[in-house]
Amino acid sequence: MDRIDKAVIMARGLGTRMRKADESASLSKDQLAVAGAGIKAMIPIGRPFLDYVLSGLADAGFSRVCLIIGPEHQIIRDYYQVQSPPRRIQIDFAVQQEPLGTADAVLAAKSFVGNESFLVINSDNHYPVPVLRAMRAVGKAGIALFDRDRLVAESNIPEDRVLKFALAKVSPDGYLERILEKPTQAVVRELSLPLYVSMNCWVFSPVIFRACRSIRPSARGELELTDAVQFAIDSLDEHFKVLHCQGAVLDMSSRSDIAVVAEKLKGVHPNP
Repeated sequence: MDRIDKAVIMARGLGTRMRKADESASLSKDQLAVAGAGIKAMIPIGRPFLDYVLSGLADAGFSRVCLIIGPEHQIIRDYYQVQSPPRRIQIDFAVQQEPLGTADAVLAAKSFVGNESFLVINSDNHYPVPVLRAMRAVGKAGIALFDRDRLVAESNIPEDRVLKFALAKVSPDGYLERILEKPTQAVVRELSLPLYVSMNCWVFSPVIFRACRSIRPSARGELELTDAVQFAIDSLDEHFKVLHCQGAVLDMSSRSDIAVVAEKLKGVHPNP
């Protein structure tokens, strides 16, 4: 696998937490309007949050991006196709008709991806450029894992939220063995320290599409990307190289995140 050029950004989510009113969050009129619509990627912090995400991808060397959106997300199309087309990175769109889960979102990108390997990230996370650059050069299917304690200390993610993130069990030779969604304390105690969490930063080969089509809905009624990854490991002999990462990831999940993320990105001038 050579250095990859394509990235897929999952931007279809319903933004349930972002829609919820938060009296502690002081928001501008524009921020309130976008937050109320649940479109987290377009929250304005000087520029739409997604501009910062795309700029990071361009800095890391990616040249093409596919945004997975819903049919109701015309605001995203209008912005990137008409109002402010990126100069350094080409934008494609794929529509996930129904919010059926993250594995279904990845399936929506199949035509864009073709037979190439590709990066997958969230639209509401801002990842460090060195991590994106390392993922681009990983040379095989891979996952970026982040030190849980460092995330709490250096990101904007409170501990109670981080505790709900998926943990990973890594083999002695540095490959993903198991992805553990919402692990119990008993499971956590069995893992070696430091604990590493997944922030949905993956490199996939086209094998993932077969895995996404093979799984059943989870207990939440969704087709989960983590279930597809585990299926690929267990049934399709796919191996995910682990990159242990120390950088901060910014998370734009709720209204209370907006001011903190804006402060951490102060002085950053996105140039997608």
